[in-house]
Amino acid sequence: MVRKILTLFLAGAFVVGCSTNKITGRSQLHLLPESELQSMGAQQYQQFLSENKVVSPSGDRDAEMVRRVGQRLASAVTQYFASKGLQDQLQGYKWEYNLVADNQANAWCMPGGKIVVYTGLLPYTRNEAALAIVLGHEITHAVFQHGNARMSQQMVAQGLGSALSVALSSRPQQTQNIFLQAFGVGSTLGILKFSRNDESEADHYGLIWAALAGYNPQEAIPFWQRMAQAQANSQKPPAFLSDHPTDDQRIADIQKWMPEALKYYKPGTARR
Repeated sequence: MVRKILTLFLAGAFVVGCSTNKITGRSQLHLLPESELQSMGAQQYQQFLSENKVVSPSGDRDAEMVRRVGQRLASAVTQYFASKGLQDQLQGYKWEYNLVADNQANAWCMPGGKIVVYTGLLPYTRNEAALAIVLGHEITHAVFQHGNARMSQQMVAQGLGSALSVALSSRPQQTQNIFLQAFGVGSTLGILKFSRNDESEADHYGLIWAALAGYNPQEAIPFWQRMAQAQANSQKPPAFLSDHPTDDQRIADIQKWMPEALKYYKPGTARR
Protein backbone atom coordinates (compact mmCIF):
# COMPACT_ATOMS: atom_id res chain seq x y z
CA MET A 1 0.00 0.00 0.00
CA VAL A 2 2.80 2.39 0.98
CA ARG A 3 4.64 1.60 -2.24
CA LYS A 4 1.48 2.26 -4.27
CA ILE A 5 0.95 5.64 -2.58
CA LEU A 6 4.60 6.57 -3.16
CA THR A 7 4.32 5.58 -6.83
CA LEU A 8 1.23 7.73 -7.27
CA PHE A 9 2.91 10.63 -5.49
CA LEU A 10 6.00 10.40 -7.68
CA ALA A 11 3.82 10.23 -10.79
CA GLY A 12 1.99 13.36 -9.70
CA ALA A 13 5.25 15.13 -8.90
CA PHE A 14 6.60 14.25 -12.34
CA VAL A 15 3.59 15.83 -14.04
CA VAL A 16 3.86 19.00 -11.95
CA GLY A 17 7.65 19.30 -11.93
CA CYS A 18 8.43 18.05 -15.43
CA SER A 19 10.55 20.32 -17.62
CA THR A 20 11.76 19.92 -21.19
CA ASN A 21 15.38 20.27 -22.30
CA LYS A 22 15.18 22.81 -25.14
CA ILE A 23 18.29 21.36 -26.80
CA THR A 24 17.40 17.67 -26.74
CA GLY A 25 13.61 17.85 -26.36
CA ARG A 26 13.74 15.37 -23.49
CA SER A 27 11.54 15.76 -20.40
CA GLN A 28 12.76 15.23 -16.83
CA LEU A 29 11.61 15.79 -13.25
CA HIS A 30 13.10 19.06 -11.94
CA LEU A 31 11.45 19.99 -8.66
CA LEU A 32 14.32 22.08 -7.31
CA PRO A 33 15.07 25.66 -8.40
CA GLU A 34 18.41 25.87 -10.21
CA SER A 35 19.31 29.02 -8.26
CA GLU A 36 18.99 27.15 -4.94
CA LEU A 37 21.08 24.25 -6.24
CA GLN A 38 23.76 26.66 -7.42
CA SER A 39 23.83 28.34 -4.01
CA MET A 40 24.12 24.98 -2.26
CA GLY A 41 26.72 23.90 -4.79
CA ALA A 42 28.89 26.94 -4.08
CA GLN A 43 28.78 26.23 -0.34
CA GLN A 44 29.51 22.52 -0.70
CA TYR A 45 32.27 23.21 -3.21
CA GLN A 46 34.11 25.56 -0.85
CA GLN A 47 33.69 23.09 1.99
CA PHE A 48 35.07 20.28 -0.16
CA LEU A 49 38.09 22.35 -1.20
CA SER A 50 38.79 23.31 2.42
CA GLU A 51 38.80 19.64 3.46
CA ASN A 52 40.98 18.36 0.61
CA LYS A 53 44.40 19.12 -0.83
CA VAL A 54 43.96 21.45 -3.79
CA VAL A 55 46.90 21.48 -6.22
CA SER A 56 47.87 25.06 -6.99
CA PRO A 57 47.94 25.87 -10.72
CA SER A 58 50.93 28.10 -10.10
CA GLY A 59 53.87 26.07 -11.35
CA ASP A 60 52.04 22.72 -11.54
CA ARG A 61 51.52 21.57 -15.13
CA ASP A 62 48.61 19.25 -14.35
CA ALA A 63 46.70 21.87 -12.37
CA GLU A 64 47.37 24.42 -15.11
CA MET A 65 46.02 21.92 -17.65
CA VAL A 66 42.84 21.33 -15.65
CA ARG A 67 42.20 25.07 -15.43
CA ARG A 68 42.98 25.61 -19.12
CA VAL A 69 40.71 22.79 -20.29
CA GLY A 70 37.97 23.91 -17.93
CA GLN A 71 38.12 27.50 -19.16
CA ARG A 72 37.97 26.46 -22.81
CA LEU A 73 35.06 24.12 -22.23
CA ALA A 74 33.16 26.73 -20.21
CA SER A 75 33.61 29.21 -23.04
CA ALA A 76 32.48 26.64 -25.62
CA VAL A 77 29.36 25.67 -23.65
CA THR A 78 28.45 29.30 -23.00
CA GLN A 79 28.80 30.16 -26.70
CA TYR A 80 26.76 27.12 -27.74
CA PHE A 81 23.86 27.99 -25.42
CA ALA A 82 23.98 31.62 -26.58
CA SER A 83 23.84 30.50 -30.23
CA LYS A 84 20.58 28.70 -29.40
CA GLY A 85 19.17 31.73 -27.57
CA LEU A 86 19.39 29.78 -24.29
CA GLN A 87 21.99 31.84 -22.44
CA ASP A 88 19.53 32.39 -19.57
CA GLN A 89 19.80 28.69 -18.74
CA LEU A 90 23.38 29.29 -17.60
CA GLN A 91 22.46 32.32 -15.52
CA GLY A 92 24.37 32.31 -12.23
CA TYR A 93 27.18 30.11 -13.53
CA LYS A 94 30.51 31.13 -12.04
CA TRP A 95 32.91 28.53 -13.35
CA GLU A 96 35.72 27.19 -11.17
CA TYR A 97 38.19 24.42 -11.97
CA ASN A 98 40.43 22.72 -9.42
CA LEU A 99 42.73 19.72 -9.33
CA VAL A 100 42.62 17.81 -6.02
CA ALA A 101 45.35 15.45 -4.85
CA ASP A 102 43.49 12.15 -4.51
CA ASN A 103 44.17 8.71 -5.96
CA GLN A 104 40.55 8.19 -7.01
CA ALA A 105 39.97 8.20 -10.76
CA ASN A 106 37.16 10.69 -10.60
CA ALA A 107 35.85 14.09 -11.72
CA TRP A 108 32.59 15.98 -11.23
CA CYS A 109 30.79 19.24 -11.93
CA MET A 110 28.30 20.84 -9.55
CA PRO A 111 25.50 23.25 -10.52
CA GLY A 112 26.96 26.65 -11.32
CA GLY A 113 30.05 25.18 -12.99
CA LYS A 114 32.03 24.06 -9.92
CA ILE A 115 34.49 21.48 -11.28
CA VAL A 116 36.93 19.14 -9.55
CA VAL A 117 39.36 16.69 -11.15
CA TYR A 118 41.17 14.15 -8.97
CA THR A 119 44.83 13.45 -9.73
CA GLY A 120 44.00 9.73 -9.90
CA LEU A 121 42.08 10.32 -13.14
CA LEU A 122 45.04 11.72 -15.07
CA PRO A 123 46.82 8.38 -15.66
CA TYR A 124 43.68 7.31 -17.54
CA THR A 125 43.15 10.47 -19.56
CA ARG A 126 46.88 10.71 -20.48
CA ASN A 127 46.40 13.81 -22.63
CA GLU A 128 44.57 17.11 -22.69
CA ALA A 129 41.97 16.11 -25.26
CA ALA A 130 40.89 13.05 -23.27
CA LEU A 131 40.59 15.22 -20.15
CA ALA A 132 38.33 17.53 -22.20
CA ILE A 133 36.17 14.51 -23.06
CA VAL A 134 35.73 13.69 -19.36
CA LEU A 135 35.02 17.26 -18.30
CA GLY A 136 32.67 17.74 -21.25
CA HIS A 137 30.78 14.68 -20.05
CA GLU A 138 30.55 15.98 -16.47
CA ILE A 139 29.63 19.51 -17.55
CA THR A 140 26.74 18.07 -19.59
CA HIS A 141 25.32 16.45 -16.46
CA ALA A 142 25.39 19.90 -14.80
CA VAL A 143 24.05 22.13 -17.59
CA PHE A 144 21.35 19.62 -18.54
CA GLN A 145 20.37 19.40 -14.84
CA HIS A 146 20.67 15.62 -14.59
CA GLY A 147 21.62 15.97 -10.93
CA ASN A 148 18.48 18.01 -10.28
CA ALA A 149 16.40 15.10 -11.54
CA ARG A 150 18.24 12.57 -9.38
CA MET A 151 18.04 14.77 -6.30
CA SER A 152 14.36 15.54 -6.89
CA GLN A 153 13.53 11.84 -7.06
CA GLN A 154 15.51 11.02 -3.91
CA MET A 155 14.11 13.88 -1.85
CA VAL A 156 10.54 12.85 -2.66
CA ALA A 157 11.30 9.15 -2.11
CA GLN A 158 12.89 9.86 1.29
CA GLY A 159 10.00 12.04 2.44
CA LEU A 160 11.86 15.35 2.27
CA GLY A 161 9.39 16.98 -0.13
CA SER A 162 10.53 19.31 -2.88
CA ALA A 163 11.44 22.47 -0.94
CA LEU A 164 15.22 22.51 -0.62
CA SER A 165 15.29 25.20 2.07
CA VAL A 166 12.79 23.29 4.21
CA ALA A 167 14.71 20.01 3.79
CA LEU A 168 17.98 21.71 4.74
CA SER A 169 16.35 23.15 7.83
CA SER A 170 14.63 19.97 9.00
CA ARG A 171 17.17 17.32 7.98
CA PRO A 172 20.34 19.11 6.87
CA GLN A 173 22.76 16.17 6.88
CA GLN A 174 20.45 13.86 4.96
CA THR A 175 19.76 16.58 2.40
CA GLN A 176 23.46 17.39 2.01
CA ASN A 177 24.25 13.70 1.51
CA ILE A 178 21.61 13.42 -1.21
CA PHE A 179 23.10 16.49 -2.91
CA LEU A 180 26.64 15.09 -2.81
CA GLN A 181 25.45 11.72 -4.09
CA ALA A 182 23.41 13.29 -6.87
CA PHE A 183 26.41 15.16 -8.21
CA GLY A 184 28.96 12.36 -7.77
CA VAL A 185 31.07 14.00 -5.05
CA GLY A 186 33.19 11.45 -3.18
CA SER A 187 33.14 7.67 -3.37
CA THR A 188 31.79 6.59 0.02
CA LEU A 189 28.27 7.99 -0.12
CA GLY A 190 26.56 5.39 -2.30
CA ILE A 191 26.50 7.54 -5.41
CA LEU A 192 23.15 7.63 -7.20
CA LYS A 193 23.35 6.25 -10.68
CA PHE A 194 22.60 8.37 -13.73
CA SER A 195 20.02 6.91 -16.09
CA ARG A 196 21.01 5.44 -19.43
CA ASN A 197 19.52 8.50 -21.15
CA ASP A 198 21.54 10.84 -18.91
CA GLU A 199 24.71 8.96 -19.76
CA SER A 200 23.97 9.02 -23.49
CA GLU A 201 23.36 12.77 -23.41
CA ALA A 202 26.57 13.34 -21.45
CA ASP A 203 28.60 11.24 -23.88
CA HIS A 204 26.98 12.88 -26.91
CA TYR A 205 27.21 16.52 -25.91
CA GLY A 206 30.51 16.06 -24.11
CA LEU A 207 31.98 15.30 -27.54
CA ILE A 208 30.48 18.51 -28.93
CA TRP A 209 31.76 20.72 -26.10
CA ALA A 210 35.25 19.24 -26.44
CA ALA A 211 35.25 19.77 -30.21
CA LEU A 212 34.02 23.35 -29.86
CA ALA A 213 36.81 23.97 -27.35
CA GLY A 214 39.34 22.85 -29.98
CA TYR A 215 40.00 19.32 -28.74
CA ASN A 216 39.92 16.30 -31.01
CA PRO A 217 36.74 14.39 -30.05
CA GLN A 218 38.20 11.19 -31.51
CA GLU A 219 40.26 10.90 -28.31
CA ALA A 220 37.03 9.74 -26.65
CA ILE A 221 37.27 6.27 -28.17
CA PRO A 222 40.72 5.26 -26.85
CA PHE A 223 39.91 6.91 -23.51
CA TRP A 224 36.76 4.85 -22.97
CA GLN A 225 38.60 1.76 -24.16
CA ARG A 226 41.24 2.38 -21.47
CA MET A 227 38.54 2.81 -18.85
CA ALA A 228 36.80 -0.38 -19.95
CA GLN A 229 40.09 -2.24 -19.72
CA ALA A 230 40.74 -0.83 -16.24
CA GLN A 231 37.33 -2.06 -15.16
CA ALA A 232 37.95 -5.50 -16.67
CA ASN A 233 41.30 -5.83 -14.88
CA SER A 234 40.00 -4.90 -11.44
CA GLN A 235 37.33 -6.26 -9.12
CA LYS A 236 36.77 -2.66 -7.98
CA PRO A 237 36.52 -0.27 -10.94
CA PRO A 238 37.87 3.29 -10.75
CA ALA A 239 35.56 5.69 -8.90
CA PHE A 240 34.81 7.46 -12.17
CA LEU A 241 33.11 4.28 -13.39
CA SER A 242 30.85 3.91 -10.35
CA ASP A 243 28.01 5.54 -12.27
CA HIS A 244 29.55 5.58 -15.77
CA PRO A 245 29.18 2.12 -17.33
CA THR A 246 31.63 1.37 -20.09
CA ASP A 247 30.69 -1.20 -22.69
CA ASP A 248 30.66 -1.87 -26.42
CA GLN A 249 27.38 0.01 -26.78
CA ARG A 250 28.87 3.20 -25.36
CA ILE A 251 31.80 3.10 -27.78
CA ALA A 252 29.47 2.24 -30.67
CA ASP A 253 27.29 5.24 -29.80
CA ILE A 254 30.33 7.53 -29.64
CA GLN A 255 31.41 6.33 -33.06
CA LYS A 256 27.88 7.05 -34.33
CA TRP A 257 27.99 10.63 -32.96
CA MET A 258 31.56 11.30 -34.09
CA PRO A 259 30.74 12.75 -37.55
CA GLU A 260 28.51 15.34 -35.89
CA ALA A 261 31.13 16.23 -33.29
CA LEU A 262 33.86 16.55 -35.92
CA LYS A 263 31.83 19.26 -37.65
CA TYR A 264 32.54 21.46 -34.64
CA TYR A 265 36.25 20.60 -34.46
CA LYS A 266 38.82 23.03 -35.83
CA PRO A 267 42.32 21.55 -35.49
CA GLY A 268 44.96 23.84 -34.11
CA THR A 269 42.69 25.84 -31.82
CA ALA A 270 43.71 23.87 -28.72
CA ARG A 271 46.37 21.41 -27.63
CA ARG A 272 45.81 17.71 -28.07
